Parts: sequence; C-alpha cells; structure tokens
Amino acid sequence: MTHADEFSAEFHGGALDPAAMREQYVSEGLLEDDLAPAPYEQFALWFAQAFAGGLQEPNAMVLSTADAAGRPSSRTVLLKGYDERGFVFYTNYGSRKAGDLTANPYASLLFPWHPLARQVIVSGSAGRVDAAETAAYFHSRPRGSQLGAWASAQSTVAGSRAEIDAAYERLAARYPEGEPVPVPPGWGGFRVVPETVEFWQGRENRLHDRLRYVRAGSGWRVERLCP
Repeated sequence: MTHADEFSAEFHGGALDPAAMREQYVSEGLLEDDLAPAPYEQFALWFAQAFAGGLQEPNAMVLSTADAAGRPSSRTVLLKGYDERGFVFYTNYGSRKAGDLTANPYASLLFPWHPLARQVIVSGSAGRVDAAETAAYFHSRPRGSQLGAWASAQSTVAGSRAEIDAAYERLAARYPEGEPVPVPPGWGGFRVVPETVEFWQGRENRLHDRLRYVRAGSGWRVERLCP
C-alpha cells in the first residue's frame, strides 16, 4: 500500500480517522542483559543515540504534574541537566507547573523519541535546585532568553501580545547589550529525583519491550512490564 493509499484509508468524511492509523515497529528489542546498571547510565546512552539520530530537540520532554486537588496538567519543557541526582528543568516559580509542584511535589517526565520507537518515562519527587545552580544556568542562556524570563509572568492572563512585547522592550532598554542581566527572583530550576525510570522500545505486533528501574535502597532493581 502506498502512502497515498494509506492516507485515503485514514480519511473518512473529510476528517482523519485515528483508528485507521497503523505503524509497525521493527527493532532488535530491549532485553534485561542490554541494560546499564543504573537508569542514569542507560538514559545517557539512549539520549546520545537520539541526538546522533538527528531527532529535533531530543531534550524535549512532557512534564506532567497535579495540583493539590489531584487535577493533572501536562506541557512540553526542555531538559537542561541530568546526572545521578535526577533530571533538571527551569521555569518561572509563579507558573502553573511550579504551583502544582509546590502543592504536590511529584512529577512524571516523558521523552517521546518516536523516530526511534522509544520512550523514557521518569517518575519521582521534585524539588527546587539551589540558587547557585540556577544562576550558573541562567547566565549561560542567550540574552534574549534571559530578558524573556523577566518579561513573562508565566501562566498568568495577558491582555494582548503587544503587552508582552512591550514588557520585553522595556527590559531590553533597562539591560542594554553588554550589561549583565540578573536572575529574576521568581525563576529557577526543579530537579525530578527518580523513583522509577521506564525504558520503552517499540516491537512488532504491539508486543513492546518495557523495562523499568525501581529504586531499591541505595540501588535499583529492574522489572519487565507487559506491553
């Protein structure tokens, strides 16, 4: 079947039919003996392979949080650091995600590496990174991003796009090119400390490989999940 035939089969009554969409995953699979001893090492390997494979923004991840009442929300953010301590992203501390994490300090991160038929899912507790680590990252950002962190009261209602642009221009005048931009007092990082890390590899017939690291004392155990 050609791509045009597939498209025709998925199109019914002027609308795409998601139930008709099919993708057969073909891979060598993922076995327990393939895994690194710790999830950080396995993530580093897959992350490098995602980058080498030319994926656009392989550090993009879906961050899911829940508020104090348990109402969930999700959004895409960028991973900006990872090591054996956990996975780090940055945000305005007045944002919805930060408010959720203050009230309910648990999060899930999903790395959707579709071209490789892979996913990584990290679940664990989240806490703010210290001021020194935040400052080091902030000052590594492009100047425009630094000013943007000041200009946007993230997640609040804006009167118009012009209002946001005007705030940015005022800040650009306040901190002209060559003058350091300070770290906004309400901006910084969160580190998600994993309790579980699942590595998902697509396989034929929807019999995917799902291997999950689970924290066990000072180490990890690995369990296979049914697809």
